[in-house]
Amino acid sequence: MEGIAYQTRDVLDAMQADSGIKLANLRVDGGAVANNFLMQFQSDVLNTEVHRPQVTEVTALGAAYLAGLAVGFWGSIDELQDKAVLDRTFEPHDDEEKRNRRYKGWKRAVKCAQTWSELHDEDD
Repeated sequence: MEGIAYQTRDVLDAMQADSGIKLANLRVDGGAVANNFLMQFQSDVLNTEVHRPQVTEVTALGAAYLAGLAVGFWGSIDELQDKAVLDRTFEPHDDEEKRNRRYKGWKRAVKCAQTWSELHDEDD
């Protein structure tokens, strides 16, 4: 589970470096977001709030909203703004030293796995 949070950090760090825009919060969806440990850990790893909606399958919800807009059930996208209701907000609790120490451990583990993979590939 922790690997999910660290991989998310790796991707978001790259996005922030490319865009120059700092992440204000992270809105999550999908089956994994039901896990409170993962969401709290993600908040700690990113040092930002993680917002979990009541409806966690937002891809299907988005498709339903688009269909409703297409047939005129909703007149505009503005009518949908109040539909996104938060279930819970996770706030970071780790201090900077702990967060950085854990992240360095993740980076070391990734490097070890890459090295092992390279050595293993040479055996073929």
